[in-house]
Amino acid sequence: MARRKDRPGPLEPRSEAILRAIIEEYVATAQPVGSQTLVVKYGLGVSPATVRNVMAELELAGLIDHPHTSAGRQPTDRGYRLYVESIADAVTLAPVEQLMIRHQFGQVEFASEQWFRLAASTLASATHAAGIATAAKPPSCRVRRIDIVTGGGRLANLVLVLAEGPIRQMLVTLDRVRDEDELDALAQDLNRRLVGRSAEGVEHIGATLGADGAPVDPVLRTAIERVAAQMRETDASAVEDIYSEGLLNMLEAPEFARSEKLRQVFAVLQDRSYLGRLIPDLTRQPGVRVLIGHENGREEMAGVSLVIAPYGRPGRAIGMVGVVGPTRMAYPHAISTVRYVSSLMNELVDHLYA
Repeated sequence: MARRKDRPGPLEPRSEAILRAIIEEYVATAQPVGSQTLVVKYGLGVSPATVRNVMAELELAGLIDHPHTSAGRQPTDRGYRLYVESIADAVTLAPVEQLMIRHQFGQVEFASEQWFRLAASTLASATHAAGIATAAKPPSCRVRRIDIVTGGGRLANLVLVLAEGPIRQMLVTLDRVRDEDELDALAQDLNRRLVGRSAEGVEHIGATLGADGAPVDPVLRTAIERVAAQMRETDASAVEDIYSEGLLNMLEAPEFARSEKLRQVFAVLQDRSYLGRLIPDLTRQPGVRVLIGHENGREEMAGVSLVIAPYGRPGRAIGMVGVVGPTRMAYPHAISTVRYVSSLMNELVDHLYA
């Protein structure tokens, strides 16, 4: 994971050990941590008074803060950032967990539409947070097939199937009532012209219709224009579908005892533009990325962290998987789980494109 330029500086070993203990105790209990607890539980080898002095220094550095209602301390976003990047031990997902997750994905190996929901639910159950996944999406979609189905009278349903899986349906008004044979012939003509083309290619076909002086079926021209517009709209959306699981896990966290606060978090996560803005950064910096509290850029997300990773083939199809939970998160385990699920999703995408 790339280091942030604005990360806090390194600590001397005793301060680092105390900050680690504060964070790990707070993650486990959700209660502000006092000096006596640290001395008794973490074998720091120093007196409570020394611990209090170090805690005061950590507070001045902005790494922990002091809730008004407690004598203990709790980590800040800045403290968690230092912990994630410099203090926490890197862990590998236990072999038994890897085997269990791989087995689950093996059950849906050829059902790509199920991968994303399974990724979200697997991450949720493994981390006791909420899992999220987006469908892999290419920077530019291409036509796989076009069907035209009668809609009754002078209406027809234009069905656009894109090469990467999404299906779009559009109503088209016909110049006259046409039977199924005529609509099938029109669909065959569209497929002959458009299959394999991007939005730019479809627009080019539309612009050159009739350039040779041959008469052009007005419905053919309309259909090509509608297909091009729909593909442009799909390309403009960085995230196609968002899958999330584990809302109940989040409700169990004391930070989200107020359901309204959690509702705001999930409203942001369902905003395609919000997650879509993260994907370019993920593709530029491969690997797991951790966004803590205010780093998420939205006030509604100030109390949560995202641990996310890309998957797919750069230039062809990219999606993301990850977990969202309170900033009081077991980061090493979340990071290792997201990394492993991302690697499995890469295998599945490679299989799809092989």
